[in-house]
Amino acid sequence: MPWTAICEGAGKHRNEDLIAVHEHIGVTDILVIDGATSLAECDYIDTEEGDVAWFARQFAAELHKILSPNATQDALVEQAIDATRAAWLAHTEKTEIPHYAHPIAALSWSRIFHHAESDELHLYSLGDCKTLRRSADGEVRDLDPWINPQEGVLQREISAMQAKGVSDPAERRALLTPLLRRRREEQNAAPEPSILCLHPQGPFAARKSVLRMESGTTLLSMTDGFYRLSDPYELYSPAQLIAACAARGLEAMLSELRAAEAASAAKGGLMVKAADDASAVLWVSSATA
Repeated sequence: MPWTAICEGAGKHRNEDLIAVHEHIGVTDILVIDGATSLAECDYIDTEEGDVAWFARQFAAELHKILSPNATQDALVEQAIDATRAAWLAHTEKTEIPHYAHPIAALSWSRIFHHAESDELHLYSLGDCKTLRRSADGEVRDLDPWINPQEGVLQREISAMQAKGVSDPAERRALLTPLLRRRREEQNAAPEPSILCLHPQGPFAARKSVLRMESGTTLLSMTDGFYRLSDPYELYSPAQLIAACAARGLEAMLSELRAAEAASAAKGGLMVKAADDASAVLWVSSATA
């Protein structure tokens, strides 16, 4: 099997990440979905796993139904979101739900077309998942070097709290909730959303790229929770991270991540969440030149 994956929640009961790999004749689709932590007072559809996890699962399922190598990723995402929204409304049509309670998610979709001489990657990105590529000659490239501007805003707020002696994570989160909810409302009402949401007011502002991948090329696609190993913990550079995942395996890397999160929390780090859901897919091209 040319790929391995891991998907683990930060807590014991809920995981708002989702990994889905679909292999068809001539095409492999790799979905990495990172649901944004709910800011609602309650869950409206799934009281066990949560509405955010429901959103990730439903979107992935709807997309799987319509996957076709002949359709564009833009068209397929739009179709899948329309079906997901219809399912959401069918469950909640008689319920008044504040805009900040509507689920959103980051999405990295690697669509790989297989050819005898090489593979061709079509990358579709919304939000802050991360995809690294290591070519057969060892060159490592960040395929989507996007920085989430909201992270800087949150870190400044947390720094100010630390200066005032506020170190308890629960207290921090309570103080940040109004800011987070305003931001969530903006994201859900954006004319060109940069994240996956239920009610896009226009086309998604996805970042897209196409590149050729020769045999032996390694792809590491992950949520920002898994990428904490590199940013902010700086245990690995991007090149070191993809090499370590290939050499040691994703399970070992996840264990190291959890230890780093615990150490950071003990020191009162600048993170909204002491631990985050973490997911990754490691895929290796087997095209024959």
